Amino acid sequence: MNTQKYKIVYCTPALYMAGGVERVLTLKANYFADHFGYDITIILTEGNDKPLFYSLSDKVRVVNLNIGFEELWNCSFLKKVFIYLKKQHKYKRLLTKELKSIRPDITVSLLRREINFITAINDGSKKVGELHINRANYRNFDKSHSNFVKDIFSKLWMRNLVSKLKRLDQLVVLTDKDKEAWVELNNVQVIPNPLSFKPSVISSQTENRVIAVGRYCHEKGYDYLLQAWVKVQHVSPDWQLVVFGDGDRVVYEQMLIDLNIDCNRCRLYGRTSDIQSEYVKSSLAVCSSRFEGFGLSIIEAMACGLPVVSFDCPWGPRSIITDNEDGILVENGNVDLLADNMIMLMQDNDKRKHLSDHAINNVRRYDIEQIAQKWKTLFEEL
Repeated sequence: MNTQKYKIVYCTPALYMAGGVERVLTLKANYFADHFGYDITIILTEGNDKPLFYSLSDKVRVVNLNIGFEELWNCSFLKKVFIYLKKQHKYKRLLTKELKSIRPDITVSLLRREINFITAINDGSKKVGELHINRANYRNFDKSHSNFVKDIFSKLWMRNLVSKLKRLDQLVVLTDKDKEAWVELNNVQVIPNPLSFKPSVISSQTENRVIAVGRYCHEKGYDYLLQAWVKVQHVSPDWQLVVFGDGDRVVYEQMLIDLNIDCNRCRLYGRTSDIQSEYVKSSLAVCSSRFEGFGLSIIEAMACGLPVVSFDCPWGPRSIITDNEDGILVENGNVDLLADNMIMLMQDNDKRKHLSDHAINNVRRYDIEQIAQKWKTLFEEL
């Protein structure tokens, strides 16, 4: 097969974290370089002194501009504004210089700080935006502390963002629901995330273990999960729950104590470099997220033969799971229903096996070969 050898640049903040965006970008970059022969460069702004968490092909080039936007995390508001403007100016100058040196065919922004100026850089490349979160949560302004000024700011910010997105040659989102949300745009296309691995073995469905995977943060709803587990541990005392993820576990470890959860049967672990084996050692997966851009951990669990009990949150789970065919969708935020459906599958081996078999088959549509072909077609059309 004769494949056009495109030169592609990706712009993203960092690759030292064990996050879903980092995993997906690494996977696609490796595949495009190794299988399509594309010339791939990834331009970073953070983590110059930190190793990459996921392995990159030696055919993929990484450029770290070392801007250090992470410095803003610990600044007062006024200082943050001053430093941000200074760093943003530096980022625009260095990225412009880099792109004009590389002269890529296509520049892909993961829609962070460069979206403010990427389409104004005249390097000759087509500009593509890649969005890994749904519109409502792209900038998650805290509604509980909302006021008139914040509401005005939020609306102005979104209006400015939409004007930037209109100038892209293509905006790629992960689900059909995400596409529907961008009503002002006519340059939106749906390409889901690919599976990050093809398991060599699958769950035997004999281990009494539930697994949840994802960063320890408000978005992932581990507070909901632990509340549900209080009910589960009383009804199904022979099952255990394990959670794997990056981030600060302190608040959730305190919840274990406050909720009187048996710490021998509920373990909160950090990140792991071999998540596949942890899925295989489990018989059920759970997703308690408040919202999901896609749900990479859901398709990973399904590929390993695990049915997933998930909140029907915006918008990822519903695009992946067919309710009662290859997993279970429950009302978003309904802790009792989450617990009840976990208990139901723990007690019904036949039902769990039925969902497992369908999950393995249905998730094949996310194989990297199929997703990569969708990107290849998009690049050719551009």
